[in-house]
Amino acid sequence: MASRQRVMLLVTVVLSLLGLIHSFQPLFSFNGKSSTHRDITQKAILRKTAEVCRDIAASEGRDFSLNIDEYLSVSKVQRACFSTPTSTFALSTDMFQSAIDDICYSNAKVDSSLKLVMEYHFHDETFQEGRKIITEGMSSVKANVKLENFDAGRQTLGQVCHTLQDFYSHSNWLELDKFTPYSTLIRSDQPLENLAGPDTPTCISCTEDICVFNILTEVLRKGVLTSGYFNTFSPAKPAGKCSHGGSSDLTSKKDPVGGINKDTVESVHGLLHSSAAKLAVDATIELLEDIRVAVRDKNFLRLMGLSQSSVLCFVIDTTGSMSDDIAEAKRVSFHIIDSKRGTPQEPSAYILVPFNDPDFGPVIRTTNADIFKDSINKLTASGGGDFPEMCLSGLQLALTSAPPSSEIFVFTDALAKDFNLKSTVTALIESTKSKVTFMLTNVFLRRRRRSSRTSRSLSTAQLYRDLAQASGGLAIEVTKSDLSLVTAVIEDSSASAVVTVFQAVMNPGRPDHFNFVVDASVSNMIIYITGTSPLTFRLISSTGPDTSESQSSSQPSGPLASFTTVGNLRRLSLNIGNQTGLWEIYVDSNDPYSVKVTGQSSLNFVYNLVEAHEGGQGGFSLKEGRPTTGGNVTLLVTLTGSDTATVTEVTLLESSGSTEINGSLQSLGGGNYLVRFSGVPGGDFVVYLQGEDSSSTSRSKPSSFQRQASTQIKTSRLSVSAQANSINIEPGSTISIPFTIFSDETGILTVRVKNDRSYSTTSPSTVIAVGGTANGTVTLTAPASVASGTDVTLTIEVENAATDINYAVLRFSVVAKVTDLAGPVCEVVNISGICPVSSSLCASSQWEFITNLTDGINGTGIESITLRQGNGTLNTSTVAGAGGENITVATYSASCCSQNVELAAVDRVGNVGTCLGQARILTTPAPTTTTAVVVMTTSTGGHTLTLSHCLWISVVVSLLWK
Repeated sequence: MASRQRVMLLVTVVLSLLGLIHSFQPLFSFNGKSSTHRDITQKAILRKTAEVCRDIAASEGRDFSLNIDEYLSVSKVQRACFSTPTSTFALSTDMFQSAIDDICYSNAKVDSSLKLVMEYHFHDETFQEGRKIITEGMSSVKANVKLENFDAGRQTLGQVCHTLQDFYSHSNWLELDKFTPYSTLIRSDQPLENLAGPDTPTCISCTEDICVFNILTEVLRKGVLTSGYFNTFSPAKPAGKCSHGGSSDLTSKKDPVGGINKDTVESVHGLLHSSAAKLAVDATIELLEDIRVAVRDKNFLRLMGLSQSSVLCFVIDTTGSMSDDIAEAKRVSFHIIDSKRGTPQEPSAYILVPFNDPDFGPVIRTTNADIFKDSINKLTASGGGDFPEMCLSGLQLALTSAPPSSEIFVFTDALAKDFNLKSTVTALIESTKSKVTFMLTNVFLRRRRRSSRTSRSLSTAQLYRDLAQASGGLAIEVTKSDLSLVTAVIEDSSASAVVTVFQAVMNPGRPDHFNFVVDASVSNMIIYITGTSPLTFRLISSTGPDTSESQSSSQPSGPLASFTTVGNLRRLSLNIGNQTGLWEIYVDSNDPYSVKVTGQSSLNFVYNLVEAHEGGQGGFSLKEGRPTTGGNVTLLVTLTGSDTATVTEVTLLESSGSTEINGSLQSLGGGNYLVRFSGVPGGDFVVYLQGEDSSSTSRSKPSSFQRQASTQIKTSRLSVSAQANSINIEPGSTISIPFTIFSDETGILTVRVKNDRSYSTTSPSTVIAVGGTANGTVTLTAPASVASGTDVTLTIEVENAATDINYAVLRFSVVAKVTDLAGPVCEVVNISGICPVSSSLCASSQWEFITNLTDGINGTGIESITLRQGNGTLNTSTVAGAGGENITVATYSASCCSQNVELAAVDRVGNVGTCLGQARILTTPAPTTTTAVVVMTTSTGGHTLTLSHCLWISVVVSLLWK
């Protein structure tokens, strides 16, 4: 134990050094004065997302009332994007907030895992290298989105945003009086000009805490671009060069001393901090716009996690005995699709994973309900070999394919042949916070018929219950003939904004009672009780301080609820109008059972395990794997769906409710709270939150509410840290992932490495912990044939002799090297039509705009041309050019009431070109038809355009190429 403490002390010292921030603070500013990477990123995402929703609403003829300003919130944007004047349904912002959090955490991770890689921060005048990180990252995001791998896209997007944002704090762009984004940073085909040479002096010394005039006058006069040098271990830097500055930067102690960073208001150039943060927001918006154009509006919103509802995800056993189960899965999914198609509660995507023995997959993932219907229609029950099937392999695919916090339904009548994947699946459940509900038909009846396999059957049957419990789902055990009576659970979960009010698992079972509070925002409450008979219960509602009603399990239809009992499931649907108040439920059973209370409400919370960097200012990063047994646990909790609610208490609740650990709260503003727990013992815990909501003006005091997270938090005496030097892999290449294990005991540790794509890996099967640590390296090889944009999830699991397990989960993108760096180009070949002076006559006149668009001989080819602005008609055709290149002819025609047009051309790797046209009113007679060639030159960053003019042209066209 002493050895481990010494190692952890060393790690703490290193993290303390690295925690001294040398960029915009990553997540939160505790003094409230400085903007952080999280602030910058969230502002940009909210503004761009709101703009996309506004444009979609305009194209569909709908009103959009949100004022897009500096005061947007997640809930405001979500409501504006999906609510209508007649909307009455609860709207969840959980997925939107979680997606933003994922991007922000990936952004912040650059400061912990890539802190000393200069180009990720534009230190040391690494402008070419920093720009390469941005443009290659943008290509990776676009490739991910193209294959609907949005989680991988968010991970890369966060990293790219960090580097882009650091440019405005670490360079002298602002000091050069530049107040618009440097667009060349997101365009690899544009030259970076006027960069400081390696021997060019750029600064003079400044010994004050705040420096103003330490950049050389000659540098400013000539508009030379430079950035500060940074090093935490050595003061060495080229002669005369600027430093980053700050206490951790040793180069700032060498002449010329001082620095030029604008990371916080207290930084050496902190007087420009607010301007740098504003420019970083604008630059991030520009980057997001480029991605939006490349991937289209709806996919952009999916990348941002903006959705009205969750996915519908089925994992289905297709062996010979599953005909009835497949038919029921088909029936319930078709009913959900048909009843919700075109409504706000239509599933945002559909995922289907078949499995049998020995095969599993492939994953069918689509937003098209008819494709899903066709796929499930094609499932047939056949084969299967011996009794157990590859259930966990199919579930693993679903967990890595579905968005985080999804609910996955598994249909099977067999035990798991691949039960060795239990720890991998558990790790994925915990890291994605997804719920898994098992629909088990005749499993235990068939088990009894095979007495020779009783031992394995018992253990793997319990496996399903364990996984359901770990995820907050249910293990429903029924006969095949009764399956249709329990699939209402699937319909319940497909409703919008489902929240967990309370959940408990008693294993071993014992008679107990449970209390929970229902607030006014909750509707359509449903209670699920699972457990074998004999099990009885009594439900009590306190409708006032002196009045209550109750209903027992002997009353299927009573004053409080209607319920059904099928197999091991009791489903209670509350039928009283006012469900607000204190509720109690008494359960009498000595066998294991579970109680789960859900409802629909916009008010909820999301959380993440984080660890603070000692000495840092707002320096948090995501905690990998499970927290340490007996150690401290820190959560970052964010309220969702309300701008008026506050948190009053957060508790770690042991699954059976026998142990409660209260956390200390620190409000960070904006509905964010840092929650610290001390000395968390071994066990399985869930996060239980209580708060107050003052949203109703009719109440004299705030209303109390409670919510509970579904996924369990397990502690471990091991910890695993793994970090690759990149999150991208080229097809046909191998990446190395070093890992470190901390253990409180010396001994042999078992290492297991799994990935969801069955790619080739190498790793040690065991490592020896000496002095509290062990190290190893995993390699992962992506096949050469893999499509660019594919993602792969790697799980590194470690187990000690006491069967204590911890893990690290890493996601990589397989991205082909992009050689097509230039966007499509165009030549306007014909403009015709005259628009009248009077707007009252515009509808009677037409104008036409014809242009040729090409991607060059060596380009990847134009993939799409879309109308970004204009109410006219766009038609395209393809012809062969004189040099053999493909030419896309775009013809736009509109009435003179629509006098502006913007076309966006995207090539096959996501490079974007945008063409702007504007009709002008002529006051002198003009020919009705003319032909003009437009010659375009673009200057770096400014997009300056030079056109050859025809004096009597009826429409003036300007071209802006990104």
